[in-house]
Amino acid sequence: MNKKNRGKVLILILIMFIFITGFTNISSKPQTVYRVYLQGKSLGIIKSKQSFEDYIDKEQETIKKKYKVDKVYVPADLDIIKEITFENQIKSNQEIYNVIKDISPFTINGYVIKIKGLDTKDNEGKTIKGKSQKIYVIEKETFTEAVEKMAKSFISSEAYDNYANNTQKEIIDTGTIIDNIYLKNKITIKKDKIPVNETIYQNTEDLSKYLLFGTTDSQATYTIKDGDTISDVAFNNRISVEEFLIANPDLQDEKSLLSPGQKVTLGILKPQISVVEEDHVVKDEEQNFTTKTEEDPEQYTNYSVVKQEGVKGLNRVTQKVQKVNGETVSLVGISQEVLKEPVEEIIVKGTKPQPSRGWSGGYGDLIITKGMFGWPATCSTVSSGFGWRWGTLHDGTDIAGCGYGSNIFAAESGEVVTVSYKYDNGQYITIRHDNGYYTMYAHLCSGCTYVKVGDRVQRGQPIGGMGQTGFATGVHLHFAIWTGPPYAGGTALNAMNFY
Repeated sequence: MNKKNRGKVLILILIMFIFITGFTNISSKPQTVYRVYLQGKSLGIIKSKQSFEDYIDKEQETIKKKYKVDKVYVPADLDIIKEITFENQIKSNQEIYNVIKDISPFTINGYVIKIKGLDTKDNEGKTIKGKSQKIYVIEKETFTEAVEKMAKSFISSEAYDNYANNTQKEIIDTGTIIDNIYLKNKITIKKDKIPVNETIYQNTEDLSKYLLFGTTDSQATYTIKDGDTISDVAFNNRISVEEFLIANPDLQDEKSLLSPGQKVTLGILKPQISVVEEDHVVKDEEQNFTTKTEEDPEQYTNYSVVKQEGVKGLNRVTQKVQKVNGETVSLVGISQEVLKEPVEEIIVKGTKPQPSRGWSGGYGDLIITKGMFGWPATCSTVSSGFGWRWGTLHDGTDIAGCGYGSNIFAAESGEVVTVSYKYDNGQYITIRHDNGYYTMYAHLCSGCTYVKVGDRVQRGQPIGGMGQTGFATGVHLHFAIWTGPPYAGGTALNAMNFY
């Protein structure tokens, strides 16, 4: 076979090979196209990137109406890369669209807000790394307005607006001004393409609800019965009065009247961010008078007459108070001015000696009370009361502002049954009293316990010093009264009911 014939045969064989194998998509000339990759996998080539993007935008009218946006974009994990190729098998926009529409979500313009979580402690005192999260919004103002609305759940609108507008009134005698309001979480806001399969907040109401409760689902409700009060309904449903009022903004305060048949919301707060409020507070506090006993040998032992009425004094106290989401976490006394000295009460009794009602000593004096129990600290500011808080029972009364190392007193006579350290209570003491109750004194300063297990103590006897050990954000005393041993079959009671 000559060369000419051999050439014709080779050409014929090549043509037959191309026909049989299907490589008819090979172009004789190179051309510019765009290859579409989804999650790194090639889906084929298209003629025009712009045409394909316009096709997606046209097909997604539903998304544009739902989110009130002008344009819909390709999925975040889809890439369109320009290339020059001999390949001639170009796919239509519809073919590529049909492949991706059910695999990856399309995107729209919006904002990604990253909220860094705050570390907490578990039941054993170990650090739990805070959970960070992303929030998606169409408009940046939706987030800023939601944060402001959330903040006004914990700070009165008037006080917040006066702070924001720099119109707070100067303190003349007493009052409160806000020094600072800020978010404890680190927050970043970035404009970006956001996937439409994510929760995208379009209004302030929904987002502020999520920031407060951790969900936009409907909260549980309760129908008011005859005789119900806000404090009773809140406690019986394991929420605080403050949580109840936040969930029911139409009710002004704890004394607001409830009507039988009225439906109220029982939302347990799970704040997604921490709003910090720092206040400068000047207030007048009463100072209890001391009581002096005089003996009269001519009277019987059951004789008791008030010779001089006691009169409470008045102190002007200046404090720095820090609150997180409405809860006081730190209270520091700055100064104290005596406005009126207390007048001592004098009681004349029979000559037979009476059991000591207490004494003072060390740093700070005993506050005299006429209740079942003596007051356990040298100051009377309650920074956090007994009750449910965010789904957890705060089983004691927090007393703050007395100063580090100030005296802590036995509330009643009894036997010391615990002097120990626990991750949450810090240094603490438990006393079993002769009347059947137990009292617990927590967060004492390190090395500030003046009694040991088995000691008999008298009402008003100094037993320790106020501190910040354990899980405490500021110097204070966690004081609790129990029926039965604390955390061992006993029941916590509201200590303030005994004063």
